[in-house]
Amino acid sequence: MAGILSAVAVSGLIYFGVLEPLEFDALDRLFRVRGPRPPVAPIVVINIDEDTFDELDLAWPFPRALHGQLIEMIASGNPIAIGVDLLFPEPSVRGGEDDKEFGESIKRAKNVVLGAAITLVSEGFYIKQDTNFPLPVIREGAAAVAAVNMPPDADAVVRRVPLRHRIGDPVNPSKDDPIIEAFDVTLQRLAGKAGLPAAPVPREHSLLINHRGGRGTFPYVPYHRVVKGDVDPKLFKDKIVLIGVTSPVHHDLFPTPFERAGSMPGVEIHAHAIDTLMRGDRIREAPAWLSPALALVLAPLGGWLVLRMRVLRAFGAVVGIWLGLAGIGYTAFSQWQTWLHTVGPTVGLALGFASTSIENFIREQREKKRLSQFFSPDVLREIVRHGEGVKLGSSRKLITVFFSDLRGFTTLSERMEPEVLSVMLREYLSEMTQIVFQHKGTVDKYIGDCVMAIWNAPFEDPDHAVNAVKTALDFQERTLEVSAKWEARIGGKIRNGCGINTGEAIVGTLGSMQRLEYTAIGDTVNLAARLESITKDYNSSIIISETTYEHVKGQFMTRELGAVTVKGKTKPVKIFAVLPTSIRQHTRAALDSAAVVTLAGLGERFEVRTKDISESGIALIGVPETLEKGTMIEIRCEGGGLPKPIVAQGMIVWRRGDAAGVSFTEVESDAAPTVSTYISSRPPLERERK
Repeated sequence: MAGILSAVAVSGLIYFGVLEPLEFDALDRLFRVRGPRPPVAPIVVINIDEDTFDELDLAWPFPRALHGQLIEMIASGNPIAIGVDLLFPEPSVRGGEDDKEFGESIKRAKNVVLGAAITLVSEGFYIKQDTNFPLPVIREGAAAVAAVNMPPDADAVVRRVPLRHRIGDPVNPSKDDPIIEAFDVTLQRLAGKAGLPAAPVPREHSLLINHRGGRGTFPYVPYHRVVKGDVDPKLFKDKIVLIGVTSPVHHDLFPTPFERAGSMPGVEIHAHAIDTLMRGDRIREAPAWLSPALALVLAPLGGWLVLRMRVLRAFGAVVGIWLGLAGIGYTAFSQWQTWLHTVGPTVGLALGFASTSIENFIREQREKKRLSQFFSPDVLREIVRHGEGVKLGSSRKLITVFFSDLRGFTTLSERMEPEVLSVMLREYLSEMTQIVFQHKGTVDKYIGDCVMAIWNAPFEDPDHAVNAVKTALDFQERTLEVSAKWEARIGGKIRNGCGINTGEAIVGTLGSMQRLEYTAIGDTVNLAARLESITKDYNSSIIISETTYEHVKGQFMTRELGAVTVKGKTKPVKIFAVLPTSIRQHTRAALDSAAVVTLAGLGERFEVRTKDISESGIALIGVPETLEKGTMIEIRCEGGGLPKPIVAQGMIVWRRGDAAGVSFTEVESDAAPTVSTYISSRPPLERERK
């Protein structure tokens, strides 16, 4: 949509001429990039410069008899034509004899073209045309009188000359009004009659000059040198001689494509125009409809590239298209003298690209804000980076599903003020969400105090099950920290349970016509929720399914809880408890009982005593030095207030003197409730550093 709107906007800019100054500037750059080219017309410029005023020591205007003397000096060299870019509409200040002598010199030369300036004069209530023709006594013997007008473009640069002018009432023109040719056309026709090759005069009203270069492209001969006889008249043989003022004092200097500073004399601009007419290589403008047509194509194309590629690649493609357009424009100009208006299409291409990029950026920011509640920053960056390459639509795939719920939250919430509950829950969920994101998970939804998360979607994660279990372990640690902060205010402890299952599910953007969410559905999800609900029945904080266990086996300490039939299932499901990696960070109670340690697989027995116990492990004293950290053992302890003997397998995870910490890897099914019951009936020990 942004690309289409850009196309319409640029077409409007072209239609109303807003881009015309830029198009003119681009044309001038084409001239300068192409560089100067040698002229073919044999033109010589007689220039009235500052040196002429100094050498002749005369005030302007010069005596017209002196101009006549100049004409006769030039004519003696047999030039093809003499063009006088000076105006003589009023009698000489030196009297009629001065005009008469000048007219007679012109008559004797027989090939002089005099200039006239066609102007419009507005007096408020009427408009009239002034021709500024030379006096009759001067023009009677001229080969022709022609208009020297060179109206500049809107930016004051002279790029074109009129080819003919209508003489008559400017308000009510008539088809019978006489037409006079322009100065340059008249001189070109005289050159053609003299035998020089000359192209046909174009039918258009004006001509875009094919400028050959800057000032001095055509040879200059100072006025004073000619009238003093310092120049051999043979220099002018078979030449087109132009006479004009080049001194800046007389303000007959103009900007041109090669002289943007405004230092090109008007008489030399006529030389460029005559050379263009002689060669027939005028600059032709491409059809007016081409520029808006290209803009209408390129603006949507610039937007389409943004939608199809990453921004940098799209930018590279846009630059490539622009370079191609510029190359075509330059080739058309330098080889075929055709001016393609490329600014409009370029603006369309750039505007289409820029507007669509901005539109996409705004859309992406909104989408990022919407998706940030589900995906981690890393995953979110990947989604944005891949754009449409990310399949957020629903599909079946292997995922690991995670559910976590606060235990006793309903009871807790009943005795808390809603405002306090809201703040506590926001802090808790924020902490838990951060953990999910740290382990590359996606938060599916919040259900009250419950967090549902998934792994291996939308991007593949070969360690999805491992990352889910790591998340569950970190949940336990962080929940203890949150609980310690809030116990005094909420009047109780916060604990949670986690259920994890791995399997196939339908994953993607699902929902109604009014609202969509990125979620997962299926039996795999249901089982994960059921596993979370039975964690309190087994006094285990984390329970995983057999399929998840197969993915993480050997990477975490686990114990088999047996096979259970959960709600919604007819076939028993084997489940496992995941044990925390650091037993010293969990609630433990003092236990002073006798214990027997047996080396796993060797049968060697040692008698020790217990110091304290938790659901995830036990601390022993009197442990022989031979039992090093990492040793797998079996423990049997009884007495010390235990309702039943405890039998478990574990690994020594720390040593300090004769003391050792053992992390349970498996606890016999009837021993797990015994441990939980004992801990809950004893005051918890303060944490201590090993």
